[in-house]
Amino acid sequence: MSNIDWAVLLLTLLGIVGYGVYKSRGTKSMDAYLLGGQSMPWYTVCLSVMATQASAITFLSAPGLAYSSGMSFVQFYFGLPLAMIVLCITFVPIFHRLKVYTAYEYLEQRFDFKTRALTAFLFLIQRGLSTGITIYAPAIILSTILNINTTYTTLFMGGLVIFYTVFGGTKAVSYTQLLQMTIIFSGLFAAGVVVVHLLPASVGLGKAISIAGKMGRTNAIDFDFSWTNPYNVWSGIIGGFFLQLSYFGTDQSQVGRYLTGASVGQSRLGLLMNGLVKIPMQFLILLIGVLVFTFYQYNKAPLFFNSYELNKLKSSEHKEELAQLQLQYDQHFEQKKVEVQKLDEALSHNDQIAIDQQRIAVKKADEEAKEIKESVKALMLKNDEKASTNDNNYIFLSFVTEYLPKGLIGLLIAIIFLASMGSTASALNSLASTTVVDIYKRLINTTGNDGQYVSASRWATILWGLACIIMALYTSKIGNLIEAVNILGSFIYGTILGVFLVAFYVKQVKGKAVFYAAILAELMVCILGFNEVVAYLWLNVVGCLAVVIIACILQRLIKEKTVEASPTV
Repeated sequence: MSNIDWAVLLLTLLGIVGYGVYKSRGTKSMDAYLLGGQSMPWYTVCLSVMATQASAITFLSAPGLAYSSGMSFVQFYFGLPLAMIVLCITFVPIFHRLKVYTAYEYLEQRFDFKTRALTAFLFLIQRGLSTGITIYAPAIILSTILNINTTYTTLFMGGLVIFYTVFGGTKAVSYTQLLQMTIIFSGLFAAGVVVVHLLPASVGLGKAISIAGKMGRTNAIDFDFSWTNPYNVWSGIIGGFFLQLSYFGTDQSQVGRYLTGASVGQSRLGLLMNGLVKIPMQFLILLIGVLVFTFYQYNKAPLFFNSYELNKLKSSEHKEELAQLQLQYDQHFEQKKVEVQKLDEALSHNDQIAIDQQRIAVKKADEEAKEIKESVKALMLKNDEKASTNDNNYIFLSFVTEYLPKGLIGLLIAIIFLASMGSTASALNSLASTTVVDIYKRLINTTGNDGQYVSASRWATILWGLACIIMALYTSKIGNLIEAVNILGSFIYGTILGVFLVAFYVKQVKGKAVFYAAILAELMVCILGFNEVVAYLWLNVVGCLAVVIIACILQRLIKEKTVEASPTV
């Protein structure tokens, strides 16, 4: 990066952190530290909710996912608007009325402490692991820019987020996220414009999308039903609805965001706006990945997008084999480029026969290029069995650092850092609040004052931050980050949602029945998930329904057993 880019990056990061800490100065009460004094307007709630969900993973991995496999991932969000409506009708007014700090406090009031503890424990495990992944995402950026190992950049990024989360609490998180999302929207729009501008003069936006479509990258809608296909309309609407309902309704990282709303109405409006804006936003992010794919049909893409791993191989004893693969790749690109240009001409003349012929030709060339890259990955593993062979998360970053103009590179990298900081800070804040409210305050120090609980929250933030950094150090092997986070969440979200739905709507079920139902449902989800019996989005449906059904059956058995054991008169 140039000096201008470094200046833009550092000034943006320092400005955002300083602003958040300044706006939250004087935060001394439990209510102010964990809920921001419940004073936030709807637009702050909306942008805070979006920033929590849209981490650096979104802006690194989503374009890479579209580049590699197309836009089908957008269907993941189809259940979101419906989930927002259900949340606004049920969850939001209940949580506001009860004046809770965490979602899990309500479960003890409704059932018992062991049910509250179980759901809080499941959340802490899931959110802790996911936060490790969100810390790792921006570490990839620094390691690429500086050409150093991600271990050092992970430690730096984790430490930076811990600092301003500890000192500012929820208010710092919410205020900084307001600015973050404003900058993010502006930067993404600029990136999309630049990608189209860099395409050949004969290739406008429409033709760029058409070329990508002929190569299988514009598959945004799929109506074919399949239990094992993770992204189609049915899994998105049904499975996505259950996942989003659980994520926004029971995950403290999100509940903590809309509980900061000044009123029920402000929280509701913030969530509804999030439901309306999120799908178009995600569509545009994926579309940028598709446009980058088209760009690399006319401009040679790197043999491997992770420059750190590629440079390591170049300096190894296998460098001659790598040179041969590079030569093969270069020759293949020139051949493929000819086929793409023929497709370009066929589209210009609207020659359907030629279009069909070239569609087959360019898809074949695309598959051949993938085979060469697989050979490179095999060589990397031969050189170092611990090498990271998934470069999906580096695709958009590689394009940004190589082709975007000075200044804009720094801004876009700042965007990815800001997104990571926003989502990671929300997660650390929610982990701390759950630890203090549901464990420390409930079991260890039941009669403490606000000062003690705020201090405990700060220490909990530090400890969870360190734990998440450790988790982040083991994240390089998991593939595409945005899929990894959602797969991980799907193993747990359905079970937690089932517990809450029983609490809200099945009044006859008591704590003992729902507690054991949750354990059995979680075991069922893990068996189905690890054996890949169904696509991961369906795990949310299975977990939720299993808890509700098993809880009702167990409650009936417990009731019958109690009746049988009752002495007769």
